[in-house]
Amino acid sequence: MVNTGKIKVFKLSVEGKEQILHIYGPGHTFGEVPVFEGKNFPASAMAIEDSSILFLPRDSFVNLITTTPALSMNMLADLSKRLRDFTIQIENLSLKEVPARLAAYILTLATEQKNEKKVTLPISKAQLSNLIGTTPETISRIFKKMADAQLIEVKTKVIFICDMEGLSELSESGRL
Repeated sequence: MVNTGKIKVFKLSVEGKEQILHIYGPGHTFGEVPVFEGKNFPASAMAIEDSSILFLPRDSFVNLITTTPALSMNMLADLSKRLRDFTIQIENLSLKEVPARLAAYILTLATEQKNEKKVTLPISKAQLSNLIGTTPETISRIFKKMADAQLIEVKTKVIFICDMEGLSELSESGRL
């Protein structure tokens, strides 16, 4: 479990290309596969800022979730949300163009941060590009096009949402 900081969970291709699967902050668990399946974790994890992690040995964790039904239900809910997030990520990466993926990510941030006027990028543009499957240069070009279309205004890591409806439309159509 992430106690403080941020952890990225990612896969590397044979060629060294990184695909970020998740970025977790305080309170989020990761690495449950070895507990439930008894196999190795199917991805890599790395701190992207100063972090502290809480580690529970498998036996202690299994004992905790079997004796605490509410914890088990919370774990199932969290794993179900991750499955839904993975489904959306696969759909975005395989079926949507980069502008649509970037718009969808901004909309997701707006929901998570409970702010339809502005969002703060929790990761660097390089990490964002790995998350949505593109390059940092492409991210910069699309941010500029989105700003020129008056959908957003970018100030370093803060994105001001100027046209929520237009951003939603872009996330579906991919056309800027």
